Amino acid sequence: MLSRIAEALFWIGRYVERAEDTCRIVEVHLHQGLDDPTLDANGAARDLLLLMGQRAVEQPDVLHQFCYDERSPISFLNALGSARESARRARETVSTEVWESINTTWLAVRGGRLQRMRPASMFKVIRERCAVIAGLADNTMSHDEGWLFLTLGRSIERLDMTSRLLSTPSLAGNSPRAWDHVLSGCGAHHAFVQRYGALASERDAAEFLILDRLFPRSLIYTLGTATQALTQLGPSNLRIRPDDPAARLLGAARASLEYLPPDEIQVDLPAEMAKLQVVCSQATKSISARYFEGSAAAEWVGGLW
Repeated sequence: MLSRIAEALFWIGRYVERAEDTCRIVEVHLHQGLDDPTLDANGAARDLLLLMGQRAVEQPDVLHQFCYDERSPISFLNALGSARESARRARETVSTEVWESINTTWLAVRGGRLQRMRPASMFKVIRERCAVIAGLADNTMSHDEGWLFLTLGRSIERLDMTSRLLSTPSLAGNSPRAWDHVLSGCGAHHAFVQRYGALASERDAAEFLILDRLFPRSLIYTLGTATQALTQLGPSNLRIRPDDPAARLLGAARASLEYLPPDEIQVDLPAEMAKLQVVCSQATKSISARYFEGSAAAEWVGGLW
């Protein structure tokens, strides 16, 4: 596969996932603000910008910067536009259904249409459209190298954005339902209640989102998906260990989380999640050097990429 096509597919997965997860992070932020009327709204917004790798401003407009501004590097509108551009570059590889879904979504949300919607409705529409694109990719593309690159990009982006989402309770002040909002933001509330019951603790919520091997948005599950994609992309006759630096980085991160003592799960959680974001950044650089050499590098100027 040509490196430019592989890179375009990798970034389609990343950008679509980024658009969806940005919606989830902003929705959690807004709900936490409603729960705690004493919370400093401007301070919480500045903290959120810093969490996303952006410079804090005095009076940030969260909806504008994260949602409506096509030029903002952290807005989901920007991510959807970048996904469309990447899909255009790989038009001969992505299925017709995937291209049409990305293009239709982009045309439907640009031009001020989102501002006329209630935030809750807007978030739901974007999440559902991103889910449709991901589902079409999984069901209308051959699960060959191209699909593996798309899956790899999606998994690394999900790791990065979920780690940021798991850091938001530390920004929520005295919000009593911070972890409930995080669970809902990950689409995990129903699965969590089935697993732990209604009287579970905050530590249980963190444990579920980090360590559950069956929930597709948990860190452990996503690390496994990324590692499996890298294994399938690499040589199949290895007898010792992967020779891929990205696979080693992600494998070490998975082992570090998987065998974390239960009492240490919430100890300095934001710092641990920041380390995982660094791992994602380093893994992306390794993947780019190995598979995309000679292609123009795609970068996310809003974060660590």
